[in-house]
Amino acid sequence: MSSKILKLIKGFGVIEGLYFYAKLKFKRLGWFKSSTKKIQFFLRNNTTDARVFGQLFIHNQYDVPVNFEPKTILDLGANIGLSALYFAKRFPNANILAVEPDKDNFEVALKNTKGYDKIKLVQKGVWNKNTFLEIIDPGADKDAYMVKEIANQTTTSIEAIDIETLLQQEGWVAIDILKIDIEGSEKELFSDNYEKWLPKTRLIFVEIHDHMRKGASKAVFSAISNYDFNFSMKEENLIFMKNAE
Repeated sequence: MSSKILKLIKGFGVIEGLYFYAKLKFKRLGWFKSSTKKIQFFLRNNTTDARVFGQLFIHNQYDVPVNFEPKTILDLGANIGLSALYFAKRFPNANILAVEPDKDNFEVALKNTKGYDKIKLVQKGVWNKNTFLEIIDPGADKDAYMVKEIANQTTTSIEAIDIETLLQQEGWVAIDILKIDIEGSEKELFSDNYEKWLPKTRLIFVEIHDHMRKGASKAVFSAISNYDFNFSMKEENLIFMKNAE
């Protein structure tokens, strides 16, 4: 029996695990409902949705020990909302702000997080300042868009917001968990204006895309080195946990 089946059974029980495996294997996606985890979510065919599901619920990429009760979770690059859903089930008392620029992803995220009053979705990009972005590679997969900053708004541009503005709008004084999966834009995020929000962040998950944006990892480690974080890795994520003060 494959490790994928075993992990699905471990996470969802025998019946649901086998059912989910069959749906994934034969690409019969759509709605998935789990009485075991008390969640339901929608995956699109012919997209990377199944891979995103696998990262979260088969490989458990965000399942790391957390020695505090998170109250604020910022999900940058929310995709179809599965990460926000995962955090909402694991930390039911946390307020979750999920930011996703792509219209199609955003609409599916609205479906997947419907009924969760502690999840708020924002359809914007994220950058190191409030500006406008343009997709460099419109033909890329839905979870792999790269963007660049542009001087003026256009009919196809994406409104982008910085983290400090997000905190001010929500009235948050700190970020307990920050998840970042923004396809190379982590380079810009950690290059400028991080001094305002990074010291107020306790736990960071960040996926690095040096192959998409050269120098991304250097920017992340350079900024993080100014503060007292422990470093570890799990799956594709770098994990930075602030040391207790």
